[in-house]
Amino acid sequence: MNIQAIMKQAQNMQREMMKEKEIIDQTEFEGENGFVTVKMNGKKELLSVKINEEKLEQEDIELLEDMILIATNNAMKKVDDLTEQKMGKFTNAMPGLF
Repeated sequence: MNIQAIMKQAQNMQREMMKEKEIIDQTEFEGENGFVTVKMNGKKELLSVKINEEKLEQEDIELLEDMILIATNNAMKKVDDLTEQKMGKFTNAMPGLF
């Protein structure tokens, strides 16, 4: 295989990677538990936090803080899972790229 064909293949792969990354960045992910629901985009930017007030009593503030942490991490894991699913084909094709 000549160098031009390799370069063209690499450029095509780079375009495809960027396209997949854009899809991931624009996807909204939701993490939830019984008290809290959070939404974030594929860039791991938190978009919203919703608290289920019916299940919350005044003395549960510390518990609520923990629930927000868990829900946020849950949404981030979903971002990571989709990123790995979509981008893994590129890292397998070009070891050491990421």
